[in-house]
Amino acid sequence: MQRLNKESPQSTTIQELCVEYRKNNSISREEYTRNRVKRGLRNPDGTGVMAGLTHVCNVHGYLIDDGDKVPDKGRLTYRGISIEDIVAGCETEGRYGFEEIVWLLIFGKLPNRRQYDRMCNLLYDNRELPEYFPEDMILKAPSKNIMNKLARSVMALYSYDDDPEDGSLENNMRQSISLIARMPSIMAYAYQVKRRHFDKESMFFHPYEPGHRSAEAILNALRPNREFTRREAELLDLCMVLHAEHGGGNNSTFTTRVLTSAGTDIYSAIGAAVGSLKGFRHGGANHRVRLMMQEIMEQVSDWRDEDEISAYLEKILKGEAGDGSGLIYGMGHAIYTISDPRAVILKTKARGLAQEKGYEEKLSLYERVEKLSPAAFYKVTGNEKVISANVDFYSGLVYEMLGIPEELFTPMFAVSRIAGWCSHRIEELTTGGRIMRPAYRALPVKQQYIPLDER
Repeated sequence: MQRLNKESPQSTTIQELCVEYRKNNSISREEYTRNRVKRGLRNPDGTGVMAGLTHVCNVHGYLIDDGDKVPDKGRLTYRGISIEDIVAGCETEGRYGFEEIVWLLIFGKLPNRRQYDRMCNLLYDNRELPEYFPEDMILKAPSKNIMNKLARSVMALYSYDDDPEDGSLENNMRQSISLIARMPSIMAYAYQVKRRHFDKESMFFHPYEPGHRSAEAILNALRPNREFTRREAELLDLCMVLHAEHGGGNNSTFTTRVLTSAGTDIYSAIGAAVGSLKGFRHGGANHRVRLMMQEIMEQVSDWRDEDEISAYLEKILKGEAGDGSGLIYGMGHAIYTISDPRAVILKTKARGLAQEKGYEEKLSLYERVEKLSPAAFYKVTGNEKVISANVDFYSGLVYEMLGIPEELFTPMFAVSRIAGWCSHRIEELTTGGRIMRPAYRALPVKQQYIPLDER
């Protein structure tokens, strides 16, 4: 359906339908409170309702003391290993980490050298898309939004699988490895076709190199000349490691587990997860950070003037600037309070590349916005909630420094997070055993049925 002309008869009809809907449908926040229903599956203090158990990951951002939520330093552990130790280990040994993380998240233990090499080889062997898939599913149906194309392509892979419905561990393991390997390929193809069809630019498709790890393969696919530095590939790999997993309760992972609990196929479950991540309240936030910061850079005359920056942040919070939402994107998190360990690591590692590429002033502005946002938030809202920068705040800037196109910021998140999605799907398949079916309290308005001609 094409976008409606605001002056057209059909547009008038749609507007009238919306008026009719709003007239008969509303549920106030007071009704949620009165009925003891937790909106968004959140407790009154913002903590999540306990919905399941997992070995895969733990996200820690606060303590509970005598029933009160107490802010604490953020900690993220993959299979019981802190993200800081994982990053430091890969850096010390001078190797890429995403392949190791895929193994760790799925199997629960760090891979030895043989297992690490096996995962690297498996991902390379499965990176190519099925024959004719790019032509039939991507080139012939371009999309302006790469996340949309990712979701559609994941669903379409069902038709290219000889045994898509087998719910066994063995089959889901095969499918998981294949999907993790192919997501970067789908993203690269979708981006090139988008460039050609909508931007009227040349598209290019490079062959994959056997020795390339996932981060290198992505840069190889996106650079016209296929050239990139080791530092660039390592920083992109770091982004992938940090984005690979974040517990069972985040919206897209929970989506994966909900659909898996219904007994559906992996392509339906992962396609739905991509749709969840597309939302601006989830993975799409990094794109909103980029737009917000671009506006700040244009509207704030002196990037070093903290008073001017604070004043503009207050305008954003009042809905007088930004996108009118009243949100400073990239600040605050559902779990983290004092700090998001992913943001801390990413900002630290980004400094070297910022110096190399002349981004020092821009990075400093981001750091000032991070520093000044909590005070501005309190001044405008009066809310004493402790907030800090989350990973979305810095990831867009890092992608920009790496030359990753803006329309790929959120797809890069999906290319990384699929490691976690598949890990949780397998865990749900093997340990869940019951369809998720929460309850909704009905609020019926009693009315009598009236014959049509008497209404």
